[in-house]
Amino acid sequence: MGRLNRRSTDALIFLIFLVFFASLTSAWKKDEFRSCRQTPFCKRARGRAPNSLPSFSVADVSLSDGAVSARLVPAPTLRQVTDDDPSAADGDDASSRSLLLRLSVYRGGILRLEIDEDPSSAPTTKRRFRLPDVLLPSLDDRRLWLSRLSSDGPSATSFFLADGFEGVLRHDPFEIVVRRAGSGGVPVLSLNSHGLFDFEQLRAKKDDENWEENFRSHTDSRPHGPQSISFDVSFHGADFVYGIPEHASTSLSLRPTRGPGVDESEPYRLFNLDVFEYLHDSPFGIYGSIPFMLSHGTRSTSGFFWLNAAEMQIDVLAPGWDDPAAPNAGRVDTFWMTEAGVVDAFFFVGPGPKDVLRQYASVTGTQAMPQEFAVAYHQCRWNYRDEEDVAAVDAGFDEHDIPYDVLWLDIDHADGKRYFTWDRVLFPNPEEMQKKLAAKGRHMVTIVDPHIKRDDSFYLHKEATEKGYYVKDASGKDFDGWCWPGSSSYPDMLNPEIREWWAEKFSLKEYVGSTPSLYIWNDMNEPSVFNGPEVTMPRDAIHMGDVEHRELHNAYGYYFHMATSNGLLKRGNGKDRPFVLSRAIFAGSQRYGAIWTGDNSADWDHLRVSVPMILNLGLAGMSFSGADVGGFFGNPEIDLLVRWYQLGAYYPFFRAHAHHDTRRREPWLFGEQNTALMREAIHTRYSLLPYYYTLFREAAVTGIPVMRPLWLEFPSDKETYDNGEAFLVGSSLLVHGIYEKDQKSASVYLPSGASWFNLRSGVKFDGGVSHKLAVSEDSIPSFQRAGTIIPRKDRFRRSSTQMVNDPYTLVIALNGSLAAEGELYIDDGKSYDFVQGAYIHRRFIFADRKLTSIDIRPSNAGDKKFSTDCTVERIILLGLPSGAKKAVVEPGNHETNIELGPLTLRRGSTPVALTIRKPNVRVADDWSLRIL
Repeated sequence: MGRLNRRSTDALIFLIFLVFFASLTSAWKKDEFRSCRQTPFCKRARGRAPNSLPSFSVADVSLSDGAVSARLVPAPTLRQVTDDDPSAADGDDASSRSLLLRLSVYRGGILRLEIDEDPSSAPTTKRRFRLPDVLLPSLDDRRLWLSRLSSDGPSATSFFLADGFEGVLRHDPFEIVVRRAGSGGVPVLSLNSHGLFDFEQLRAKKDDENWEENFRSHTDSRPHGPQSISFDVSFHGADFVYGIPEHASTSLSLRPTRGPGVDESEPYRLFNLDVFEYLHDSPFGIYGSIPFMLSHGTRSTSGFFWLNAAEMQIDVLAPGWDDPAAPNAGRVDTFWMTEAGVVDAFFFVGPGPKDVLRQYASVTGTQAMPQEFAVAYHQCRWNYRDEEDVAAVDAGFDEHDIPYDVLWLDIDHADGKRYFTWDRVLFPNPEEMQKKLAAKGRHMVTIVDPHIKRDDSFYLHKEATEKGYYVKDASGKDFDGWCWPGSSSYPDMLNPEIREWWAEKFSLKEYVGSTPSLYIWNDMNEPSVFNGPEVTMPRDAIHMGDVEHRELHNAYGYYFHMATSNGLLKRGNGKDRPFVLSRAIFAGSQRYGAIWTGDNSADWDHLRVSVPMILNLGLAGMSFSGADVGGFFGNPEIDLLVRWYQLGAYYPFFRAHAHHDTRRREPWLFGEQNTALMREAIHTRYSLLPYYYTLFREAAVTGIPVMRPLWLEFPSDKETYDNGEAFLVGSSLLVHGIYEKDQKSASVYLPSGASWFNLRSGVKFDGGVSHKLAVSEDSIPSFQRAGTIIPRKDRFRRSSTQMVNDPYTLVIALNGSLAAEGELYIDDGKSYDFVQGAYIHRRFIFADRKLTSIDIRPSNAGDKKFSTDCTVERIILLGLPSGAKKAVVEPGNHETNIELGPLTLRRGSTPVALTIRKPNVRVADDWSLRIL
């Protein structure tokens, strides 16, 4: 009876939460979340006119430890005391205290600016929080030692930044400028060019002051008072700015939020929140926050990153915001505001788009190299009911000849939503269940969220309580909030000791019922707190070192993701690459796994918005991302579901997922014709796995994303700058979604400087032109760029792991010079042996009617070797003039015939491509193939 009673209680709690969550469906409309006017620091910063701020001048400039050091000295404040601006209290000495400034230079064209309070004159013991564990530990090894400063006029200091670039510190008023070196000194980036820098210093509280802030029924004690920072950043030579995810916007570029011709709107908000059914076109922040913005124009590409995990609000200012009579043509001005922390900002000078991404990656890290199975198709639902349901779904994929690699279990697999447990009625044999999947080369993912059920019989809660491992509330007690299990507490992931403790919970001994083929999903880690302000943790909750939650809020999910990933790494003794999906993100999250765009809706608007969302995530370092195919909430129309599979097959992370209140959506439930269309979309992904895996290798080495905006590869083509409906996969594939019901045609712009071959028909299209294309139900517009070679695998198995030894197909799309290039990267798909050199990396070059395979693995890659007997079974040539009769493979002078064949695997395809069958050359060898 005890068992039944507990299950009944859990069911009742769950029912209460369903009712509660239903009430949040229109939460934004009900003011569940704060606007800028309801956020005091944002309201203050936005409401101040530039001439009301104290200006700062630079004093005591020197070289200290190879960096520029100085003091920022404020002029007497002109600020008036208001209820909204309590920091302007008469007689407050905070406005007269100087700040400490430091400028450091790093290899590759990176300038770092740090501004903090001077602890020697601070009136309180509180110190401003500096976010640890986000920057790469090796960053300091790349710092340049500045040996001299130069005078740049009567009131400025300049210094070397990179070849062709220099930094300038202007003294009065204070300004930072990054410019091109030489005569003219064309600026690239600047900070405080418009005098909007403001720094609310910590101070002692006066007896008659009330620092509390209220929102709805919640009170923020704010014990340390106002401590916000704001400043302007200008991107010179820019036409558009991008990045600062995560927002749901149909626009690829960031639209202006203030200025002439702009309806006053909210700033772009960075504050990690569990936003139920988020709006599809809004600057409102959702699950993740990456304060990295990059600009692009015909004259310049640059980037700016602010390492700060407090709530941030960012305005993009329309041309003429400062002077309507003289709009700032060729420049994009932005205004950055945050609640707390310090200035720890990085300027990236480019000069090219990929240079900026590499520079940012050198600071925060590149995408973790995933296991190959994780790049394949994932099947998920809240929830697969029991082991019988899991077996039936698994069998359904086999019965309908649809490959998949990962089956997911949501919260209901656990015993009363106690993570690291199993409901032994529904899942009595979890290890056997996982082993059955593993026998087919498949894997399982279970969900593990940060909220721990406050149940004295639950070992995890008991241990965390005894060790004092929970975040505290403002009174010093363990914070108690409500989430899926009911009353819950949250581990303090800022503490490295607690992260290590958490990591140990993923061992096979601790996570009873888990196996080496089980991987993890971190949801709700913003953190989500159902009864908290804005459905999250109160800002005055306390972490290690008396750090307030407001100071690190946006990084909580990052630390949770880190701890989980390290747990799987420890489980595999450092040999098995982790797979962890996270919902909340921050800068650096790319080092720990994948993310998705959260709880989207089953409608056409959310299909459309998925592309700019994923593109901006990739630009901000998060290459391994995707949107839930079909939408999480609601029941998609069948044509929407098919179109979503066709588009989702090209996302870097390809997963179908749905709410438990929706109809079942396994691909075979919608009639054979629709099943065939979804099967073909999934087959497309599996055929391209070698290409995707090669691109993930590039992302892991360089930081260049897998899924790219068109302008990243075509930076001089203005028509690409704000195209959020099409995207590139790598540099070779262009995809354009279908975003409307019953759409019969699509206008597809193909970038200039290249020709393009339709992936289905092989028909060649000119670049630099918008083509109106008829749309059929069986595909979306997709093209291969002329001059590229794409590796594929065209034999379909149950899973990617069963395709390991299958042969390759090379698709060669020739340019006007009848030339093309491409790469193929292969390793064991799961371990870290590639770090010691155990991989194959080939470059294929077609020129002068000869295809050559070249080894590009560096000689110093490492001592370990990797080998494979895989061969090339087919070579498809697009754009080769007729007349070719045969091919000769060297060495060996092996002859093989050339025939006319279809480009794709689809039955009934028109034979437009020249095909060389069974050249039988090994992908690991040097060889050439000459066409005669």
